[in-house]
Amino acid sequence: MSPSANHNPWLHRLAVVTALATLGLIVIGGLVTSNGAGLAVPDWPTSYGYNMFALPIHFWRGGIFYEHTHRLWATVVGVLVVALTRWLGGRPSRLPLALIGLCEVGLGVGIFCLRPDLKGAGHFLVGIGGVVLLAALVWVRNAPARPLVALGWLAFGLVQLQGLLGGLRVVLLKDEIGIVHAALAQIFFVLLCVIALFTSRWWQEFSTRPVTQEISRRNARNSGLLIAVTALIFMQLLLGACMRHQHAGLAIPDFPLAYGKWWPSTDLDSVALYNQRRMESTAVNPITAFQIELQMVHRLVAVLLLLGVGWCAWRARRIGSEDAAGRLLRRLTWIWMGLILVQAGLGAATVLSRKAADIATAHVLVGALSLATGAALCIISRRSLEIARAGMISAHQGSAEAVSGTLPARSAAT
Repeated sequence: MSPSANHNPWLHRLAVVTALATLGLIVIGGLVTSNGAGLAVPDWPTSYGYNMFALPIHFWRGGIFYEHTHRLWATVVGVLVVALTRWLGGRPSRLPLALIGLCEVGLGVGIFCLRPDLKGAGHFLVGIGGVVLLAALVWVRNAPARPLVALGWLAFGLVQLQGLLGGLRVVLLKDEIGIVHAALAQIFFVLLCVIALFTSRWWQEFSTRPVTQEISRRNARNSGLLIAVTALIFMQLLLGACMRHQHAGLAIPDFPLAYGKWWPSTDLDSVALYNQRRMESTAVNPITAFQIELQMVHRLVAVLLLLGVGWCAWRARRIGSEDAAGRLLRRLTWIWMGLILVQAGLGAATVLSRKAADIATAHVLVGALSLATGAALCIISRRSLEIARAGMISAHQGSAEAVSGTLPARSAAT
């Protein structure tokens, strides 16, 4: 978590743009699922047999508009991540990227020549490999810092995996792949937010600024709680992804009760009655007892998150404002609390509005921001604790050296 030796404002701006573009991709992905447009384009990597970038404009309507826009935006994010990886890695990243690009181009050409029926995949791989090769050829001046280099390569691998999972979701028609794709998107967004944080001037200055022992003690008590609540947010987002990709968003159509009860019956007769009354237009299959229980768990976790983040905010009010770490942690925690309250309201509105696409998508957006805020709080809290401990160790060593330096003088006097 150490800052880079020299702050590069343009590198930081690229990291911020990449993180924002990824957030936009999550929003577009939310629109795809909320509008039931996940398979509006039935082939991949082509779009209705066309090269993805050459799809005629008259196709761009209805669900095709959302799905195809998602593919194009994902390509933009991929290019940004390749550029970011190259810049973070500096000169040592040139050879690995060149080798990866050559392998992808070679594989694409091989598929195009040997399997004409898969020429779309060949074009896709050649395109990706060409971008990676171009990045390897660009001269970059940067003093790479070890954690940032590793994070850049991790982002590079994840963006490639995300593209593959998105395509396999279309080709294999597996909801499970869509769930993994959605969960990995949240992890990928958090990763890019962390890179943006570590490349900022604020982080470089913060990492060299002393932290009081009072902040250190409070962080020691709060760090575990912050990590637990952030992990719970990720679990909640995973539950939401399971519900969306199983079309179970309205498995329970009322709120705050569930079929008029605090906990609905899930026996066979009750579920059959629920299916008769169900009015969710995006569902192609009847709901099951598992889907009802899944949404109830989602609601229970939402209550736990409200309590957990509320507790964090209550404890954060006791953090003093005598240094930058304390002020930032307190403000971020209250922002976090605000996001969770908005998220809970959007969850209720999603049910009451019969899963209106804009509300459901806003629910996904605020969820991603809540997870990223929690991750930032965990990192800043942990870093301030490390700085304080390092300062105490240095002070202890300095005092020990001072004491040892006075011992000969005392002996001589005696």
